[in-house]
Amino acid sequence: MADTFSCFVIFAEMRTGSNFLEANLNAMDGVICHGEAFNPHFIGYPNRTEILGVTQEMRESDPHRLLAEIRRQPDAMAGFRYFHDHDPRVLDAILDDPSVAKIILTRNPLDSYVSLKIAQATGQWKLTNLARRKDAKAPFDAEEFGAHVEALQAFQVTLLTRLQRSGQTGFYLAYEDLQDVEVMNGLAKWLGVPARLDDLDGKLKRQNPEPAVAKVSNPDVMMDALSGLDRYNLSRTPNFEPRRGPAVPGYVAGVVTPVLYLPVRNGIEDLVTGWIGSLDSVAPDGLITKMNQKQLRHWRRGHPGHRSFTVVRHPLARAHTVFCTRILSKGPGSLLQIRNTLRRRFNLEIPEQGVDETYGLSQHRLAFEQFLKFLKANLAGQTSVRIDPNWASQAQVLCGFSELAVPDLVLREEDMATDLPWLAQKLGRMNPAPAPRMEADQPHALSAIYDADLEALCQSIYQRDYLTLGYGAWR
Repeated sequence: MADTFSCFVIFAEMRTGSNFLEANLNAMDGVICHGEAFNPHFIGYPNRTEILGVTQEMRESDPHRLLAEIRRQPDAMAGFRYFHDHDPRVLDAILDDPSVAKIILTRNPLDSYVSLKIAQATGQWKLTNLARRKDAKAPFDAEEFGAHVEALQAFQVTLLTRLQRSGQTGFYLAYEDLQDVEVMNGLAKWLGVPARLDDLDGKLKRQNPEPAVAKVSNPDVMMDALSGLDRYNLSRTPNFEPRRGPAVPGYVAGVVTPVLYLPVRNGIEDLVTGWIGSLDSVAPDGLITKMNQKQLRHWRRGHPGHRSFTVVRHPLARAHTVFCTRILSKGPGSLLQIRNTLRRRFNLEIPEQGVDETYGLSQHRLAFEQFLKFLKANLAGQTSVRIDPNWASQAQVLCGFSELAVPDLVLREEDMATDLPWLAQKLGRMNPAPAPRMEADQPHALSAIYDADLEALCQSIYQRDYLTLGYGAWR
């Protein structure tokens, strides 16, 4: 099979050792690795403008063109690194072609998470001179780590399943394998490359060799958070982990009131969570959150008669809130990297440094329309940017809930004033607080720019949400 390989792909993630693996492959005669060729925010490397004559703009228009150029690179076994959030438009072509050699590199997710947090804190992503090493301790965030693990596991399950179904075999590497020159030469042999290494690349240094507990600023928080996880799934190489249902760390459960909230990301999650806390006279951070599936089952068994619910919003109102809070704003919770990419690659006309008094209503109307057009292409799989949960269709999110258990109630934002108090009374809270009310988006309300064109554009994007959830025009 090795002599049929036309190129190779390294399936990896940030902070898994992929730079070191690439350096050693590039040290072999006849092997060329082109970095993160399908990273939606740059091409190959942050300071590159093209690969094999294909610019980032050309790749954005037709990613398969770059894949074809890499395949037919003469006199070399060429390849690239691919992470779970890289351009999804080429993934099927890569996975379905047995002539593309699949190298699958993994690392303990706790180590990769802590390493990522340290790199973000120090700004040091590679180390070639130990004298210049920057030191920092990473803050451990249990919810963020849970999302990190879920993303890695979901992608590894996808790879494993697709290879099994097509009868292909990948070359699996753990982070620790990268220090074994014989394993690197075994990889070369598997690729069908005659070159061999005498020694490993000596330029890149391991940046943070200490154990994970010594690299975080809040080890007690980390230990408490990890104690609720299945340690075998945590430390096991994720390629062969069992299929998992939907992630539940974002679910919110009452402390006394037997109510469970399954949030759909739409901008009102904090308001609903605060209302649930008022039922038991606790602050939002006093509610039960960040559960795993075992803990969720325990909560359900301990609260007979419980009710679960979620809240959906009109697709246009939801899209406008996402635009204002995640893209237009540069504050907490904003998607800065996607924001920058939308400005550079999709000509989104929003201020580079954030909004000020010069950002007027007409500019806001134009920018929001441009964002909706991006969403239309993104949800159709026509862009290299990931489909973020903040703007994935709500109908699809509800389908995800059903893999574990469907919510008892799907409420609408416009009906919360009556439906939430009714739900509270059904659960024994006869004098609940008034239902929360969403404030107008800032810096400009949707009502100030709404028109039939925006409505029609949104309906073309979220037709499934309009039909499934029964929405008509926003007003």
